[in-house]
Amino acid sequence: MTGAPLPRPYRSYVYAYPHKTAYRPLPERPGLAALWADEPKDALSLYAHVPFCEVRCGFCNLFTRIGAPDELTTRYLDALDRQAVAVREALGDTEPVRFATAAFGGGTPTFLTAAELARLCDIAEHRMGADLRAIPLSVETSPATATADRLAVLAGRGATRLSIGVQSFVDAEARAAVRPQRRADVEAALGRIRDSGVPVLNIDLIYGIDGQTPESWRYSLDAALAWRPEELYLYPLYVRPLTGLGRSGPAESDREWDERRLRLYRQGRDHLLAHGYEQVSMRMFRRSGADPAGPDDHACQTDGMIGLGCGARSYTAALHYSFDYAVEMREIRSIIDAYTETADFSRAEVGRWVDGAEARRRHLLQSLLQAEGMELAGYEKRFGSTVYEDFGAELGRFAAYGWLDGAAPDGLLRLSAEGLAYSDGLGPELFSPAVRAAMAAYEPK
Repeated sequence: MTGAPLPRPYRSYVYAYPHKTAYRPLPERPGLAALWADEPKDALSLYAHVPFCEVRCGFCNLFTRIGAPDELTTRYLDALDRQAVAVREALGDTEPVRFATAAFGGGTPTFLTAAELARLCDIAEHRMGADLRAIPLSVETSPATATADRLAVLAGRGATRLSIGVQSFVDAEARAAVRPQRRADVEAALGRIRDSGVPVLNIDLIYGIDGQTPESWRYSLDAALAWRPEELYLYPLYVRPLTGLGRSGPAESDREWDERRLRLYRQGRDHLLAHGYEQVSMRMFRRSGADPAGPDDHACQTDGMIGLGCGARSYTAALHYSFDYAVEMREIRSIIDAYTETADFSRAEVGRWVDGAEARRRHLLQSLLQAEGMELAGYEKRFGSTVYEDFGAELGRFAAYGWLDGAAPDGLLRLSAEGLAYSDGLGPELFSPAVRAAMAAYEPK
């Protein structure tokens, strides 16, 4: 490795590209029928967003509100039903429409009652035509809302994966992350999930919480491993504007916090690898031999993604679109209220057009940030150029940082172990100048 200074390891979690803060209102409001007319429809992904939680964690900047007064969930599902009818009509009937994966996220989908979850499944099946019992269906839940009646509905309707945000098995750390919960309640919820018979359990943990030590991190890792989850996600803590923790920030300097998070990441990675887990990405670990009964952490970011709900995104090859986005609670409430009153869902309102150059960046990001890497021939076949012709300067820097695996088989571009560790620093290095400028100009609300 040369003497080139490394970028910060925790700049941004690249879960989608272009990032939603690069979206803008679309003056032309393109019709969905025209947007989807020439898109392949034989392997679509369906995502339904439920923007409600019982509490809002201190680190959360997701599009979600606390509680749902005055039958808001009913009005929200009514609107989601209207949107599903409009979207399915836009997809047309000139060619078969098939969904290959489905996911319910949020927020917390299991904030809905059992009856409301059944209605959500009905919308996915009867309005959209998704056969939930025949495809992978992933659903997010929380310790407080993973009740037996809700889980029974999901298991009966075909859920193959339940993801629960535990974050820490240490009560004091949960409080430090502004996530009020008790370990006893977490363990009870995990027991109910296992009793439900849903085949894949995923547990989310967070490292970098104030007061968290290598010993307490090991404690949470072992507590999670005791349930032998098919998947584990290890997330670095971020402190973002307009969140609970954003008002105070971490108790140490940025450099100290980066170094502590890196140490905890490496400890967690090595601990899971030693206990029979395989690394899928910086965040995702799958138990060896476990069946991937849900989408991998990039599968819902591919073209052919249909999002339902006011916090969901949809992806065609040329346009990524959604509704307005906010973090501040008052703004979120206003957007949700407007969504529930919407009658016409036939047009895209907010989004970003994706040209050929951005499609290349997106493909490289999605592929390179996975532990298995990217096949060079596949990139060339898709785009008619080599990745080194398109991104030679960036890849040269990555090699200088020691982020590329020099021992990868011929024809494969793959990150080294350190490259994976720096995924949240590497990803933003590939953002285009235009996307960077749009993100920088975005005013949080």
